[in-house]
Order: sequence, then C-alpha cells, then structure tokens
Amino acid sequence: MVASVVKAPKCTRKTKELAKIKPEQVNNDNWRWWALLALVFLITFGTRFYKVTEPDHICWDETHFGKMGSWYINRTFFFDVHPPLGKMLIGLSGYLTGYNGTFPFEKPGDKYNETRYQGMRYFCTTLGALIMPMGFDTVYDLTRSHEAALLSAAYLIFDVGLLTLNQYILLDPILLFFMMGSVWGMVKISKTTAAGGSYTTRWWLWLLLTGTMLSCTISVKFVGLFVVLLVGLHTASELWLILGDLGKPIVETIKQIACRALTLIVWPIILYTLFFYIHLKVLNRSGNGDGFYSSAFQSRLIGNSLYNASMPRDVAYGALVTIKNHKTGGGYLHSHSHLYPKDSGARQQQITTYTHKDDNNIWVIKPYNKQQLPEGQLQLLRHGDLMRLEHLVTKRNLHSHSEPAPMTKKHLQVTGYGELGVGDANDVWRVLIVGGRTNDTIHTVTSRLMFVHYLQNCALTSSGKQLPKWGFEQQEVSCNLNIRDKNAQWNVEDNQHKLLPSVNFSIYAPGFFARFLESHAVMLQGNAGLKPKEGEITSQPWQWPINYRGQFFSGSSYRIYLLGNPIIWWSNLIFLLLFVSVFLCNAIVQQRRAGQAALNQTIRRSEQLPSGTTETCSCCSEANRSDKASSIPSESYPTMSLQAAAWLFIGWLLHYLPFWAMGRVLYFHHYFPALIFNSMLTGIMFNYIIRSLPKWLQHVLLGALLSVVAYSFVLFSPLSYGMSGPLANEPNSTMHKLKWMSTWEF
Repeated sequence: MVASVVKAPKCTRKTKELAKIKPEQVNNDNWRWWALLALVFLITFGTRFYKVTEPDHICWDETHFGKMGSWYINRTFFFDVHPPLGKMLIGLSGYLTGYNGTFPFEKPGDKYNETRYQGMRYFCTTLGALIMPMGFDTVYDLTRSHEAALLSAAYLIFDVGLLTLNQYILLDPILLFFMMGSVWGMVKISKTTAAGGSYTTRWWLWLLLTGTMLSCTISVKFVGLFVVLLVGLHTASELWLILGDLGKPIVETIKQIACRALTLIVWPIILYTLFFYIHLKVLNRSGNGDGFYSSAFQSRLIGNSLYNASMPRDVAYGALVTIKNHKTGGGYLHSHSHLYPKDSGARQQQITTYTHKDDNNIWVIKPYNKQQLPEGQLQLLRHGDLMRLEHLVTKRNLHSHSEPAPMTKKHLQVTGYGELGVGDANDVWRVLIVGGRTNDTIHTVTSRLMFVHYLQNCALTSSGKQLPKWGFEQQEVSCNLNIRDKNAQWNVEDNQHKLLPSVNFSIYAPGFFARFLESHAVMLQGNAGLKPKEGEITSQPWQWPINYRGQFFSGSSYRIYLLGNPIIWWSNLIFLLLFVSVFLCNAIVQQRRAGQAALNQTIRRSEQLPSGTTETCSCCSEANRSDKASSIPSESYPTMSLQAAAWLFIGWLLHYLPFWAMGRVLYFHHYFPALIFNSMLTGIMFNYIIRSLPKWLQHVLLGALLSVVAYSFVLFSPLSYGMSGPLANEPNSTMHKLKWMSTWEF
C-alpha cells in the first residue's frame, strides 16, 4: 500500500512506448513544487496569524492550559489527565517570551490586561500553521501530483474549525503538529527506502525524526497512540514487502527490522520517559493536585506536609490523623456539616472522599468503649483493635447501618453520627493491617489498613462513584459487605500525637520509576472517569463528521465559535464514500483480471503455446502513455492514488472509530485529528477522479473547487476571527444567512 514500495523486477522489454523522463521535466516539477509550497506557506501563515492575539481575554480551555503553563513556570505540582509535554512547551514558550506565571487564568472571559500571553498563542499558532506545508508535501510524496497536494493543503488551510483550534493556548495545535509530523516522516522513510537509500544519513535522520514525532504525539495526549498504531501498521506492511523481495537476502529484512525497532520503538520510549523525568523534576513544589497521588508520592513535593516530614512512626489512640484511600487516585476520608438528602438513606451527616487537603479530613482515633484515655497514658493502635473515628470539626463519629448507600445500592450507607463524640454501637470499627498479625502496630503511611464494621461486618470503601451536587461532586464512601474489596484499603497519612516521638519520613520517598508508574495509573483513571459538568455542551461521535454542532470558545460580545467549514466537511464525507466505492470496485476488477489471467494461462498450456506469446510485463500496458508534466508514467497514478488514499482512510478510521467505544465525556474538537486524514484523502480522490479528463478541464475543475473552498472560508471566517452584534438566529444579524443548520448556535 501507500509508500510501502519495494523495487519491482526490472522490465526486460525495451519498448519505445515507455516514457522517457527528461531533465527539464524534473526541473520543471521541482520549480512547481517550490512555488506551490511557498504559496501554501504564505496563505497558511497569513490566515493563522491574522488577529491571533484577539480576543484579549481567556478563551475556552485556555483557562486550563494557560494555568498549567503558569504552574510549570512556578514549579507547582498539579494533576491532569494528559501527559506533560504539551503543557511543558506552553510554559516554556510563555517563559521565553516574558510571561512570569502570575496570571490566575480563572475563567473564560477574564481580560489578560498587561499579561504577556501573546507568546504562548504565537507558539501554538506556529505549530498549527506548520501542519499545512507538511500535509502538502506528504500528499505530493504519496501521489507525485501537484494538484492533489495543493487541494489537500487548501482543505486544511480554509477550514475555519482548524483555524480556530490553531490560534489559542491549547494542546490541540501541538498534538496535531506532532501527529502530522509522524505521518510526514513515515512517508519520507518509505520514499527514501524505495529509492535505495536505506542506511544513508538521510534515511537515519528520517527514522529518528519519525520516532521523535511519535514520542512527542503520545506525550501530549494519549490519543497519540492512534498515530503510533498507524505508523506501526505501515512499517509492518513495508517490512512484509521487503521480506517478499527475493532479490534481497533474508539478512536485509532482519537489518531493516532492527533499525526500525531501534528508532521507532526504543528511541520513542526513551524520549517519553525523559519527558516525564523533566516533568517530575520541574514540578517539585506542593500544589492542589497532591491529593490525587499516594502519600509516598507526596513526600517528594516541597511544601507538602509529608515532605521531609517528621511525625510519629506508630499510630496511637488520641492521635489526630488523615486517612487516605490506598487505590490509585484515592481521596481522603472526609466529612462536612451537610446531611444526605431525602431518598439517599438516613438523613445523617455526609461522609465522602475528597482529593484536596483541608481540616475536614482530620479524624481523632478513640477507644471503642470510652471517650478518651486518661491524661498521659499512651496506647498504640494494633491489628485487630476495636476503635472509633471521630470527625474533628463536627464531633460526629464514623458510622454505618443497614440503610443502602446513596449511589451503590448493594453497599451500606456510611454517615457521621452522634453529638460531641457520643454515638452508639454502630460507630465501632475493627482496624486490620492487610497481611498483618495479632499485636502488629499500625504505622503511618506504610501500613495498608481495612476498617471493618463491628456489627454489619462490612468494609469501609470508596466506591469511586461521584456524588451529585448535593454531595459537592465528591466521591461516595460506603460499606461493602464483600470485605475483599480492593478499594477498601486505606493508609494513615498525617499523624499527630504529643506523646509519640517523631521520625523523618524521607526514607519512604519513592524513586523516579515508582512515581512514573503511579503518574500513569492516576492519569488513566482520571481520563476514564471524566464526566460532563452540569450545563456543559458535549457531543457524540456520530455528530462530528456531519458538522452537527460546534462549541463556543468565547461567549462575550466578541464571539468565537468552533465549527467546521461546511463545504469542506460535507465534501469530505462525499469523497470518503467515493473512495470506499472506488476501492471496492477496483478490488473486484483486479480479482476478475487475476482470474482471467489464470484462465488464459490454462488455455495456453492446453494448446501448448509458448508463454512468450502474451504480455507479461506489468509496465507495458496497452494504455502505455506518459504524462509530460510528471516524472512518473500516468498509468502508475491510479495505483499510487488508491494506495495512498487507503492508508489515509486507515488513519481516519484509527482516529475516529475508537471514540465510539469510549465511556468518558467527548467534545467536538476530538474529531480534528481524523479530519486531517479525511482532507488529505479528499485531495487525492478528487485528482484520481478527474485525471482521465483533458488537462484543460482538469485545471478548470480544480480551480472551481479551490475558488468555492476559498470563498466559503471568507464567508465563515467571522466564526474564527470574531463576531459581534446579534446572534445568527436574529434576522438583522450579519451571520443570519449562514445559519444553515438549526443546531449551529453562533
């Protein structure tokens, strides 16, 4: 398939019909290529950098990624569901252009005022703008057609949705740049290999560049895995063809596999690990994301209560403690002075887990049968002891009873109960060390604990389910009758007791690889658990290709609305369907031709005709003619175009279909990686369809389509560059006639 080219056996027939490539034709091709590339650069940068600093307020997710860039500058640790590279680059671009990391990035619409935000926007826009020249060159290398390359680039340049996504402080332009760079490098490797350039410096550089781009893509967002799969499939296809070339020894295949494994697997893994090492080295100060990570992880963060901490090693009755759920991303056992609502069990005080540190996480360990020990008496907490936990702020005890939990109905409800620490027998819990033995003492941080209810014989657990607004969207705490629940494990994090000596906990601080693995577990869990917020506009995968609904980037008087250019998006769908139809028809025709050739061979043998009486040279078809404007015979174009389109179609599938299986919240902007593959496929298929027409008619049709696309960009460009005045649903709006679908909200 595309660019997976192995040299074909040399043609033994010296026919006059074979096209001879003249040097002036090659020079003319080069001149046209450079001229078109310059045009693509000019239009791309002109459209991308126009009004790039407007509006001068926070737009959409700039509130997240601008804030994260600030945290890198301030070296403040935070939690995010994406790998770190994109945010690190945003922070670096801001730092290098004079931003000091002090702007709060609180909410969309906040004015930047004197903040030096422009550098971060210029950086993201530059990477987004480089997608178009790479797309142009990629399609040209796949098809050797200037027309296909130009149309593909135009579809990318004149899409107002892609323009909007490129101009702001977001991860998307960074992700799309590295994704496009990976595909560009993949095609360059195949081109160099097919030209006999394996093991040259140029070949190695393209391999290393592709490996770097792959690593960077997945280091920005985990969806970068889709382009890794594409390059992996393409590489496997190419190696399979090399293996089938009997003109080369088997050692050649082994060398190719070794070189590609080194540059496309080992090198990206090293880079990916390095990015995380830098991330964890830079973010060494405590921040609001500490609570998502284990107590041991937090002990490496300057300013955290566990950093270089000195606290009692043992846990005793009367201690003030915070208790953290031991699962990945687990929160602190928490309560507050709010009751469970009606129909959510008993109307008693709420018990939740909360991932941020505050005073509502503090509990007092008390004997099960008395309010407190005599003054000055020290008694350590041991495996198997019965005890009570009293919430320090509200003076209510941790309690469970036979009412069902509010979210997980198979579990029992956990509440805060009693007055001034006085409750009933349902406040009694047995504390167990996982793997512990009788009389083992409970240790701070390192002991994994279970709290089993004395009467109900259920284990205190964090179900992982998010409570509604009445529970402040914190996590449900329940009591599971299945005491083998893995989420029922906890550890004591903070421990204060005036009678116990303190020890330094730095010896328990984990190394880099332990934190590297925990970071991934927390990110993956956070990604899977993303749910829409109340009033938030989300979308479904079926809506994306048809441009069903966009989303507001800025909702003030200066409005920015993310929506694809409908001419481009809807024509993309048409050419996508045309490709599927043409590809299937071509496969059927090829299969029938193969059958006919086999039948002819059988007839020839039966008639004892010499095999030389039929045409056997694949390069000598009866339609053998040359294209004077190209360095490739014209009969090669259909095969090249379909092969190229097939790989781009696979790229589209890999970047679109997986979202149908995702349970997390989805947004419109998730479709844009797939859109890039579709736009390049459109350029190739349009050129494939019109190629049999006279040259003048080809140019007329290409010019007409380019004109329509450019004009549609002019019409819809206010979506990206800013709208003011009435909304489009009002007759006096300048955008009223462009509201072609009722679901468009601009």
